[in-house]
Amino acid sequence: MVTISDEDILAYLATKSNFEKGFRLLMQKYQERLYWHIRRMVGTHDDADDVIQNTFIKVYRNIQKFEKKSKLYTWLYRIATNETLTFLKKRDRHNTSSIDDEDNTIMYSLKSEVQVEAETVQQQLEKALEQLPDKQRLVFNMRYYEEMPYQQIADILKTSVGGSKANYHHAVKKIEAFIKGN
Repeated sequence: MVTISDEDILAYLATKSNFEKGFRLLMQKYQERLYWHIRRMVGTHDDADDVIQNTFIKVYRNIQKFEKKSKLYTWLYRIATNETLTFLKKRDRHNTSSIDDEDNTIMYSLKSEVQVEAETVQQQLEKALEQLPDKQRLVFNMRYYEEMPYQQIADILKTSVGGSKANYHHAVKKIEAFIKGN
C-alpha cells in the first residue's frame, strides 16, 4: 500500500501537469482495498474487476468535484459502493437462471479458487451473505471485514448511524439463522 497522504495525492490531482501521477498514486493506495470491498459483494473476480474499473473511471472523471467535505477514502468507498449496487441491480434484472443455479455457480467458483473440498465456516458465511438484501450485505461487509465505525458507514451510504446499526444487526441475525439452519 502507498504511504503518501491523501492531501499530497489531492495536491498532485489539482495540477494538470501532475494529474496523471496523482491518479496513479490514488489507484495504488486504494485499488486493493476497494477491490476486496467490491469482491465481497459481487462474488467473482471478473465481476469485481469490471466494477473496480467503472469505479476508477468515475473517480477519474469526477475527482475535480471532490469537495473535501468527507475523507477521500469515504468518497471513494461511496463511489465503489454505488457502482457495486448498480452492477448488482443490472445483474439481477438480466439474470435468467434460477436462484439454485446462481448459488451453485457462485459457490463453485469460490470453492475452485481456494481448492476447498469440504464446506468451511467461511463458505457458510459467504452463502449466508448471498441471501441478504444488498444494503444489509454491504453494511455487514463494511463493519465485519473492513472494521469501519458506524459513523463512517453512515457517511458512505448517506444514512444515519442508527440505520447502519440496524442493518448490521438484522444482517447478523439472518446470518446466524442461516448457519443454524444448515
